[in-house]
Amino acid sequence: MTLAAATATVAAADPHGFLSPTGVEIAFLLVGLVTLGAALVTVTTRQLVHAALWLVVALGGLAVEYLLLTAEFIAWVQVLIYVGSVVVLLLFGLMLTRAPIGRSPDADSGNRWAAVAVAVAAAVALVWVVVDAFRTTWIDLTGPAAGTTEVTGASLFRHWVLPFEALSVLLLAALVGAIVLSRKAKADAATAVPGKEGAR
Repeated sequence: MTLAAATATVAAADPHGFLSPTGVEIAFLLVGLVTLGAALVTVTTRQLVHAALWLVVALGGLAVEYLLLTAEFIAWVQVLIYVGSVVVLLLFGLMLTRAPIGRSPDADSGNRWAAVAVAVAAAVALVWVVVDAFRTTWIDLTGPAAGTTEVTGASLFRHWVLPFEALSVLLLAALVGAIVLSRKAKADAATAVPGKEGAR
């Protein structure tokens, strides 16, 4: 068998390529562009409520991307935790702190160009790491779902037990630290009030 025949056989056996995308890959690209646009609007708008609503669009777009990658469990976790909890908590925080509904000049920072440079550098590094790690890996989107609850749970608790537990300890430490800092702030405020009354 000649080299040309061997190359043709390999190409016929593996029809995937950047020049022959499938419908799912095109949908993935379009949803990714919408998600990227929503994320850019989230960090550039000066209206806090609009930023929170665009964040819903960005996180929902990520959930759709997970569904297109047959990771249905991760997609529903994304919807329930981030869209259903984090964004609602953010909106409640905006309402309880009486944040301005319209344009807020305080939402703009003078370090915009430094932030843009850091964001571009982080994006380039992330893309480089992902491309280098999955250079020739193709996900079979037409086969059985690879992101079901059973598969994800088995992979998580078989290969990622230590990072999972380390993250749990980190979150617990952050929760304890937040409680300690809030109690200290209340104690400082309680001791400062009698001093002011005595001065009067």
